[in-house]
Amino acid sequence: MTNELVLIFDFGSQFAQLIARRVREQNVFCQIVRHDISAARVKELNPKGIILSGGPASVYEPGAPHCDPKIFELGVPVLAICYGMQLACYFMGGKVGQTAHTREYGRATLTVSERNTIFQGYPTESTVWMSHGDQVQVASSDFEALASTDTCPLAAVKHKTRPLFGLQFHPEVAHTPHGGQILANFLRDVCGCSGSWKMTAFIDNTVRDIRAKVGNKRVICGLSGGVDSSVCAALLVKAIGPQVACIYVDNGLMREGETELVKHTFRDWFKADLHAVDARERFLTALKGVSDPQEKRKIIGKTFIDVFKHEAKSIPDAHFLAQGTLYPDVIESGGSADGPAATIKLHHNVGGLPAELGFELVEPLRDLFKDEVRRLGVELGLPEEVVWRHPFPGPGLAVRVLGDITEAKLATLRKADTIFLEELHKSGWYRKTSQAFAVLLPVQSVGVMGDGRTYENAVCLRCVQTDDFMTADWSRLPEDLLARVATAIINKVKGVNRVVYDISSKPPATIEWE
Repeated sequence: MTNELVLIFDFGSQFAQLIARRVREQNVFCQIVRHDISAARVKELNPKGIILSGGPASVYEPGAPHCDPKIFELGVPVLAICYGMQLACYFMGGKVGQTAHTREYGRATLTVSERNTIFQGYPTESTVWMSHGDQVQVASSDFEALASTDTCPLAAVKHKTRPLFGLQFHPEVAHTPHGGQILANFLRDVCGCSGSWKMTAFIDNTVRDIRAKVGNKRVICGLSGGVDSSVCAALLVKAIGPQVACIYVDNGLMREGETELVKHTFRDWFKADLHAVDARERFLTALKGVSDPQEKRKIIGKTFIDVFKHEAKSIPDAHFLAQGTLYPDVIESGGSADGPAATIKLHHNVGGLPAELGFELVEPLRDLFKDEVRRLGVELGLPEEVVWRHPFPGPGLAVRVLGDITEAKLATLRKADTIFLEELHKSGWYRKTSQAFAVLLPVQSVGVMGDGRTYENAVCLRCVQTDDFMTADWSRLPEDLLARVATAIINKVKGVNRVVYDISSKPPATIEWE
């Protein structure tokens, strides 16, 4: 991708991916690797720098994750964060432990005593985010202190002869307002990175790689209408044009206008070979009378594979299947040779299709985070309503209509959902939130409309803020906005007389209701 690579050693930190995103924001390419990757392999990868992440363990405990000590002898600049700092100092003769005063969780005031190198241009005093039980109590004589807090005398250190820096606090989190300055100083001034990781360069390199891999064969790309698959398809169209066949399966469970937008974007705008399959009746027949959410998912997944396979057979000389796999998917599924070994979850963006069809996979987005995919979509000329579209679950509205699925219920939900999203767009709140949607509840309630008593459906509105979708908090939408949405839904959507707002966080709730 670039001749400037930074490796992030993962010691089990909840912030490892966040560190990577912050490095990418400095236009420097980085990869998350196992904590125990060998020094020989690091030398082979030839990185410009190394970042050691934090982690929940204590460096002196039996079985605690340790890196290969020889990485500190390679001459590659190292920035060690939290657990990483403790480990580096521990390897070099320091003492790490805890006392009644070493625990620090939350904001702390950092006082910088040495403002050269990584603290160049940094305030003498600033707020930083601490999250540690242990700390370096005594560093060897090879280190000098750079900064401190009231309870942590060695909040930042520098090795006197090696390009090794340690931070007890977390520069990657938003709660450390000037953390980006430290990372920029390390990457630019210490590692010598020029910042060549840009979307234009990524497009040029990826287009070249796709052409080399595919040759004159055809590629099938599964289009869902979401951001990832749309950007993947647009990139493939740019690379190999008519060799790409995009298959879009309309399962009857899509949002209002979704199918029309996909057709317009890829058939009219990109002039792509789009196969739009109308399978609405087939899906709804298969789902008739089914209320269990897991059973719904199984039925939808199986039906999708059957429909997709049938359409794929009509495309001659197809040897490749494209997926919109992202870098977090690769990390969490253990799909990278040098990445963290533990598999958090499996990702199959188009089910078991690669194995069933005997196709070779093409995953042009597998090095990108979600925000980078959106930037790529803008570069490729995708419409804003596609690039900034909120995530949509694979089973579609089937998991937002609680209980059994009918055409009438889907129509009711689509109207309510459209009103909610339109009001968010008009008020400027759509881009401020991460995911918003309506849910049709399987309950009815008493209401009064005009002079008559009603007994009709309830709709729940869900809107969340999140960076990674692994945790999420409910969005504090203005009361007048919620009032407008509720009034519009009750007045315009026949059969609804009550609107509620979900104020649950994840965890303990999930973002979707099913």
